[in-house]
Amino acid sequence: MNLIFNEYSIILFFLGIALIISFAIFILSYLVIPQKADQEKVSAYECGFNPFDDARATFDIRFYLVAILFLIFDLEVSFLFPWSLVLGNISLFGFWSMIFFLIILTIGFIYEWYKGALEWE
Repeated sequence: MNLIFNEYSIILFFLGIALIISFAIFILSYLVIPQKADQEKVSAYECGFNPFDDARATFDIRFYLVAILFLIFDLEVSFLFPWSLVLGNISLFGFWSMIFFLIILTIGFIYEWYKGALEWE
């Protein structure tokens, strides 16, 4: 039991330090910054639309497009990080399969750029 406590005590120590620092920063943000509520601060904000309009108003497709593009390139990073950690231990097949994956994503990015999906009017 003592061995388990010694192994996890470092994790508990860092968790405690993280909690203390986060609470200190949270409390300092209220002490240092003056809290002045005005009409702009208390109003709801979602996607650049007036929050008190008709619920059946049309929604611009560009918001969906930006969200999908973010998901695609966010997934790319989530695959690249573990691959970069084991890069020295994987075979040549693992290396070239990831290069093939990156080439496909690059072709998709060039296609989106060519079609003007990244331009906001």
